[in-house]
Amino acid sequence: MKKSYYLFNPGRMSRKDNTLKFVPVDEEGKEGIPKYIPVESVDNLYTFGALDANSALYNFLGKEQISVHFFDYYEHYTGSFMPKEYLLSGKVLIAQTECYSKPKRRMPVARKFIEGAAFNMVKNLRYYNNRDKDTTAQIEKIEVLSLQIETAEDIETLMGIEGNIRMSYYEAFDLIINDFEMGNRVKQPPSNEVNAMVSFVNMMCYTLCLDMIYHTQLNPTISFLHQPGYRRYSLALDLAEIFKPILADRLIFSLLNKKMIGKGDFDHTLNSCLLKDSGRKKVIKAWDERLQETIKHRSLGRSVSYKHLVKLECYKLVKHILSIEEYKPFKAWW
Repeated sequence: MKKSYYLFNPGRMSRKDNTLKFVPVDEEGKEGIPKYIPVESVDNLYTFGALDANSALYNFLGKEQISVHFFDYYEHYTGSFMPKEYLLSGKVLIAQTECYSKPKRRMPVARKFIEGAAFNMVKNLRYYNNRDKDTTAQIEKIEVLSLQIETAEDIETLMGIEGNIRMSYYEAFDLIINDFEMGNRVKQPPSNEVNAMVSFVNMMCYTLCLDMIYHTQLNPTISFLHQPGYRRYSLALDLAEIFKPILADRLIFSLLNKKMIGKGDFDHTLNSCLLKDSGRKKVIKAWDERLQETIKHRSLGRSVSYKHLVKLECYKLVKHILSIEEYKPFKAWW
């Protein structure tokens, strides 16, 4: 079974027959013991340290349909190497472009993304509200704001509603999380431990959505809620809105409240807070384990992994774009 590999140390990667050879390099340029990764076991690579590689390696990765996601020192997602699209469909591309370019078709899809995201946020808040965490005020705020989604007439208004919903949702984090405080949501750079966790796990959710889009006929640059822009895969941002409450936030609550991540796993520098390598490894281990967990799917009648739920969402979007079936966002039932 293919899986994700995470490269925290700087180093050099090359092809060795049908194996990836990674040689870690320390700050003084001294090489460590090489590590070999069978290419047939690799789904994608996440690089958090400097990676030295040549075009021959990327040609090899491209042929093997292996994507590489890059993050900078501050754990910000900076870009991806994506293999040549192998599920190209002119019909889907044209339909997706038309769906974006016509407001009467774009707005309903954009509304659904916010509707699904708001529902899943409230689902989280209700869970903790039933466990002696009084999130009633935040639930009521989000429910009132959600009533405005259907009447929003343009993307800017809809994005404003989404921003207010998420702001109300983040207000509950200090009630839900023990021993840590989030305060205001601060991204670049994160101001404290909770903000650091949110930024890091949200990026993991974004790259997961990007990977799942790549395995369908959708074009990741043509989005509906977020404005398409240069050098970003904005459709992944759209899908991530739905799954961040379920995949990212629930993981953060669990790791912090169960004390699996502690204050010692963070590096505090001037006006910023980042996860140390020890913290990142713990988060990624838990993230991978969560993606492999399965639930009984109501419509399919079988168990599917959390990871596969994202791919199913992409398929639903394709059906909507092709006017086969109206898109309904994923809403957690547990």
